[in-house]
Parts: sequence; structure tokens; C-alpha cells
Amino acid sequence: MLIDSHCHLDFPELASDESGVLARARAAGVAGMLTIGTRLDRFAGVRAIAERHANIWCSVGVHPHEAKEEGQRTPDRLVEATRHPKVIGIGETGLDFYYEHSPRAEQAESFRAHIAAARQTGLPLIVHTRDADAETGDILEEEFAQGAYGGLIHCFSSGRRVAERALALGLYVSISGIVTFKAASDLRDIVRDIPLDRLLVETDAPYLAPVPRRGKTNEPAFVAHTAAKVAELKGISPAELAAATTDNFFRLFAKAERVRCE
Repeated sequence: MLIDSHCHLDFPELASDESGVLARARAAGVAGMLTIGTRLDRFAGVRAIAERHANIWCSVGVHPHEAKEEGQRTPDRLVEATRHPKVIGIGETGLDFYYEHSPRAEQAESFRAHIAAARQTGLPLIVHTRDADAETGDILEEEFAQGAYGGLIHCFSSGRRVAERALALGLYVSISGIVTFKAASDLRDIVRDIPLDRLLVETDAPYLAPVPRRGKTNEPAFVAHTAAKVAELKGISPAELAAATTDNFFRLFAKAERVRCE
């Protein structure tokens, strides 16, 4: 079985066909999904999806795009939300200097508050980074020196140094459909070198549909295409890749109850 470690089931493109999305995921061998919080004012909707399904969990967090309006200065609201049994991660959070929808200083402040929440709760941190390789690595290392925490770099598409710094801290790396894109040869080289026991796979649905579905609305079923490409890069069978990444998911997100696809 596969686990889609990062998707947005509350986004309109997927929420409008929830039963169909989940049925197609089951048919593709996807046994579980982590649907991600991006704003606190929409968190109740994210959590409700997880509450409806035994094999779906959620995270709580504020995306860096939203830091101007919802950035957290303290971990308190995040920590409070994690008392719910289906909340298994903190984020997504991090730095996005590509769009800069929020000021960099406010992104960094919120990022640090999320790290504090991860440290306090013991739940893994879900990190978004784009065009902020050095700054992301610096914050991760500075905060780790103040106290250990777990987590992952989601939708990894950064440079090799980001992966090296994250792995050195014990973090995991999650691979999206970008790895199947023609122009992603550098990413494929990095994925070959990431230890198998630190890899996860994801869709980031409804975005970034993998080849051969590129250009379509992405959905959790399509994580099978990403997993197949990662298996090819690692020189193992798709079944071995699925088993390894699923084990990794439940090791990292230890609060999640392991379920099987019926």
C-alpha cells in the first residue's frame, strides 16, 4: 500500500468529489492520506475530513503565503489544535521567497513558532521551502540547537545542500510528482542518493500532477506514478518502494494509527 503524505483534500478541486477521489485512491493502492492545514481559519474543515475517514489524518499550520494574515508568534494555538486525535503533524510552514505573498520576517517568525509547537508536542514539522534554501537550512539548524524535533521537507525540489542539511538533522524528505517532470534531472540525481529509510511520497494535490497526468487536477491516486518513478530511481520494485515509504510514514507520524486498505 501507499500513503499520500501531503495533499489538500479541503481544496475545492478535490472537496467537490470527495467520495470519487477516495474511491480512485483505494483502487490505485493508496491506503491513507495526510490532508494539510494551511490556514487556522480553515482548519475546522480540514479536521472534519479526517474525522470522517479512518485512513485520513490532518495537520495544523499556517502556510508561509498566509503569514502576513495568520502568522503565529507563539506555538499556543497550534499546540491546542494537536489535542485532537486525528492531528498528527505541524504545518505546513516554512519560507517561500518565490512569490513572497508575506514579508520574509513574518514568514520566519511563524516558521519558528511552528518549530516550537513541533518540539513541544513531539509531532513532526512539515516544511515548505521555495527559493529560500540557505535561510530554511539556517532556521532549521538554529532551532534544532535549541532542542530536537522531527519532521520532513515536503514536495522536495530544492538543491542538494538542503537535503543534506535536513538529513543531518534526522529529517525526512518527501517526493512529489515533480520528480517525473522532464526538466527535473537534478532532482532525480538527488533522489537516487537519499537513503530509502528517509523517503516519503506525496501528491501535493490538487497541484503538480505527475507524468502521465501532468496538466490535470492532481489527486491522491496519482501518487502511484510518483512512487513508480522513485522506485525506478532507487533500483527497487514498486512494491518495495511502497512498503518502505509506508513504514517511513508511520515511523515519522507515530501518532497515526496504522490502517490497511480493505
